[in-house]
Amino acid sequence: MLIEPLLTGHTIPKIGFGTWNIGGGMSPDYSQDARGLAAIRAALETGYTHFDTAEMYANGHTEELLARAIRETRTPREKLFLTTKVWTNHLRTPETIKACENSLRRLQTDYLDLYLIHWPGSVPLEDTVRALNDLTRRGLVRAVGVSNFDLPLLHRAQAACETPLVNNQVPYSLHHREYAQNGVLAYCQQNGIVLTAYTPVEKGRVGTNPGLQTLARKHGATPTQIALAWLIHQPRVITIPMSHNPAHILENFRAREVKLDEDDIKQLNALK
Repeated sequence: MLIEPLLTGHTIPKIGFGTWNIGGGMSPDYSQDARGLAAIRAALETGYTHFDTAEMYANGHTEELLARAIRETRTPREKLFLTTKVWTNHLRTPETIKACENSLRRLQTDYLDLYLIHWPGSVPLEDTVRALNDLTRRGLVRAVGVSNFDLPLLHRAQAACETPLVNNQVPYSLHHREYAQNGVLAYCQQNGIVLTAYTPVEKGRVGTNPGLQTLARKHGATPTQIALAWLIHQPRVITIPMSHNPAHILENFRAREVKLDEDDIKQLNALK
């Protein structure tokens, strides 16, 4: 299955396109606009429909570039799943509402498919979730979730949320399994919450693993594709690899075609 159902009744693709470092880091780098636009266009032309961004990415400029690429490729909004996130300096109720409205303006859309709290902060969590409730009631967001939340914070967010909390976005890959070890992954799987794995190929480092290289040869795939296939083989897990390179963008997307067997999964689960 190439999609995961959300608790709201919507669905989300198993492999999306991450946009961190498109158009800058935590501040805009306009000299990188052409490169960033080319990457997003390549992703759209490859077939990606889920795009993950955040107001913190290039201080909002990444959202602007994503909107521009969608407009220039004439991609219908209804064919896309757009996720963005509120940053830690906007976690009080009125600030979160304003941050979401600003993201909508930059993304040139009337609604978000998924809106996340990017990181827990010093503001009481219930204040931020109050804003998420308001945004959902107004139809500005279709689903809400969190990012980088451990189990106690996840429970608090769920308790304060009027609608189902559908997503927790965390670092998760073959070599980084902290959120499997701390119980978050199992809890999400048992409660219908989708876990989004970010940094899934560890900036390319997974490709050097000998075990991955062996499995890649077996499947006529690349080590990166095996690492991504391992993630999306898991129930309630999706991932959002990012690249500026059109060849890598296509390589990541085609990881959906890799069919791992039980022995493959056992080997990958035991990989160090």
